[in-house]
Amino acid sequence: MESFGWFSIIPPIVAIGLAIKTRQVYLSLGLFVWLGWTIMNDWNPITGIIESVEVFVASVTDAGNARTLIFSALIGAMITFTQASGGMEGFIAWIDRRQLAVSKRSAGLLAVVVSMGLFLESNFGLLVSGSVARPLFDKCRISREKLSYVIDATCAPKCILIPLNAWGAYIIGLLVAQGVDDPVRLIVSALPLNFYAIFAILLAVVVVVFDWNVGPMAEAERRVAEEGKVLRDGAEPMVSTEVTETRPKDGIPKRAVNMVAPIVTMVVAVPAVLWMTGDGDIMAGSGSHAVLWGVIVGLFVATVSYKAQGILTIKEMTDHGIRGIQGLIPLVIVLALAFTIGATQRALGTGVFLAQAAQAALHPGLVPAIIFVLACFIAFSTGTSWGTFAIMVPIVIPIFQQLDLHPGLTLAAALGGGIFGDHCSPISDSTIVASMASATDHIDHVRTQLPYALIAAGGALVLFVAFGFLL
Repeated sequence: MESFGWFSIIPPIVAIGLAIKTRQVYLSLGLFVWLGWTIMNDWNPITGIIESVEVFVASVTDAGNARTLIFSALIGAMITFTQASGGMEGFIAWIDRRQLAVSKRSAGLLAVVVSMGLFLESNFGLLVSGSVARPLFDKCRISREKLSYVIDATCAPKCILIPLNAWGAYIIGLLVAQGVDDPVRLIVSALPLNFYAIFAILLAVVVVVFDWNVGPMAEAERRVAEEGKVLRDGAEPMVSTEVTETRPKDGIPKRAVNMVAPIVTMVVAVPAVLWMTGDGDIMAGSGSHAVLWGVIVGLFVATVSYKAQGILTIKEMTDHGIRGIQGLIPLVIVLALAFTIGATQRALGTGVFLAQAAQAALHPGLVPAIIFVLACFIAFSTGTSWGTFAIMVPIVIPIFQQLDLHPGLTLAAALGGGIFGDHCSPISDSTIVASMASATDHIDHVRTQLPYALIAAGGALVLFVAFGFLL
C-alpha cells in the first residue's frame, strides 16, 4: 500500500487538535478529509475539495455504510416510540419498585450489565444500553459524561473479548489471509492476554462501584452534585432534545413492556439475521444487515403493539418516528464523515507509514509492548480499530514467527492497541456513538474518559513489557 510518509499524519493530528481545542466536531472531521485529499493531489486545495466530495458520496452510498446510517437514524424513532408510549417511564417505575437502580452504584452496574450483554455489534450495544440507562443516570444524578464513559469502556473491549460476532469473524479473516493454520486457537490464546480490553472493563466497574472520579470527570460529577446539571452550561449534546425529552401521551398507562418488548425484539433479531446472512454461521453474517433489520423488526413490533393497545394512532407514531429520526441527523452526519475519514486515511497510508517507521526499533523482549504502543497511536490517529487490525495483523504474524515470540501475546498487543484508539479517539465512530447514546457533548465525553483510558493503557503496557520477557 502506498504511503505519503510524514505528510500522512498531518490530517489526523490537525483534526484531533482542532476538535479538542474548538469542540467543533463537524469542522474537524471535514478538515481531516479535505486536508488528506489536498495532500494526495499535490497540495491543490480545489482538487482536494472535489475529491473529498466524491469520496464522501462513495462512502455514504456504500451498501454496508448506508445500512449503518439508516439504522442509526431509525434508533431515534425507537427512542421516541418508547418514550411517547410511556414505556420508558414504566420501565423506570419497574426498576424503582424492585430497587435495582436506587443509587449511583446500582444504576452504574445496571448500565454495565446491559452493555456487556449486547456483544454482537458494538454500536448497537452502545445505542441500546445508552437509551436504557440514560433516564436512570439522570434520576440518580449522575453526569452524562460518566454514562458515556461507562458504555464506551464496555463496548469495543467486550466485543474483542467475546468474539462471537462480526469482530471475531473479521479477525479470523485477517489471520487466514496471513496463512495461519488455526486462527480460532490463536484468537482464543490471545483473549486472556488482551490486557487493555480487560483493564478497560475492570476499571469501568471500579469507577462505578467506588464512584472514583479522576480529572475532568471529577468536575462533571461535582457539577451534578452541587448544581443538579447532568450537562455543563453550553454543552452541545450529540442528540437533540426532541429525542431525549419526548413526553408520554397524556392519560395512557405507563407499562415497562412497551419499552422492553421492542428492544428485546431488536436484540433477538440481530443474531437471527446474522445466522441467516451467514448461512448458519453467526460469525460469518453481515453486521450491517443484522442491526438494520433488528431495528426495523423492533419498530414493527412497537407499532403493532401500540396500535393494538390503543396507546398511539398511526399518525402519532409517524410524527414521533420522524421527530426521532430528525433528532439523530447530527449523528448520521458525523458517522458519514467518519466513514469518509476511513477511506481517506487508507488512501494516505497513515497506518502503514507508522508501522514501517517503528519496525527498525524492535527488540525481542519489548516487541509486544512496542506493537501495543504503535497500534494505540495508529488507532487514535485514524479513529478505527478495524483499520488498525488490518494494518497490524499482517505485521505481527511474521514478526512472532521469525522472532519465536508468544503468538497470543503478540496478537493481543495489536488488538488491544486497536481497541484503545476505538475507545477514546475523538474521530472514532464508537466514541461518537457513545456521545450520542448518552446525549452528551462529544468533546466532553472524550476529555472525561481519556484519563481512564490512559490508566488502563498504562497498566496494559507494563504487563506487555513483563510478559514480553517472561513468555
